[in-house]
Amino acid sequence: MRQDSSRLITVSGVILDRDGTVIREAEYLTDIRKIRLLPGAAAAIRRLNKKQLPVAIVTNQAAVARGLIDEPRVKAINEEVVKRLARRGAAINHLEYCPHHPEGRVKRYARKCRCRKPAPGMLLRAAKALSLDLMRSVVIGDNVGDIKAGRAVGATTILLLGGHGRKAKRELEKIGLKPDHVTTTLCKAVEWWLKQRSRN
Repeated sequence: MRQDSSRLITVSGVILDRDGTVIREAEYLTDIRKIRLLPGAAAAIRRLNKKQLPVAIVTNQAAVARGLIDEPRVKAINEEVVKRLARRGAAINHLEYCPHHPEGRVKRYARKCRCRKPAPGMLLRAAKALSLDLMRSVVIGDNVGDIKAGRAVGATTILLLGGHGRKAKRELEKIGLKPDHVTTTLCKAVEWWLKQRSRN
């Protein structure tokens, strides 16, 4: 994205959760061999790429704080996810992860932070990196934290019912927080958002 000294060019974009949204949910994924792209995920991202919409992944990785995996392996897994998508013609423009958790066993990471969803820190970093206008963007994920983080920055929010999605839907209903849309797959989420975007 070009920018000059007078103003920052901002665009709408898409911020995705990783597990349960782009790849199959695996509680504390620590083995690169267990990565499985969800059906249709690459096609959905390709569609966004063709429309020249920036795509970011933001993912909580509490397994680091819990001592189940180290940061180099998290980075290797993230890189492999991006590579597998790329082999299918789907480009990820930016990726953020949070290794923290307040109940972690590894002292360095055992803290409350501003990046772990539902805090908006990773979304703000992705927005800065890609010059996103978050109020014109969408956050898609299968967790309560995805919806809360998206709401915190004024983005459109879509809850996916795969992964932890059904449990998240019940939790959101209990606290009276409603996503802008609820659906089953990333393809359907992208289709809905693009239609809304074209109307606006």
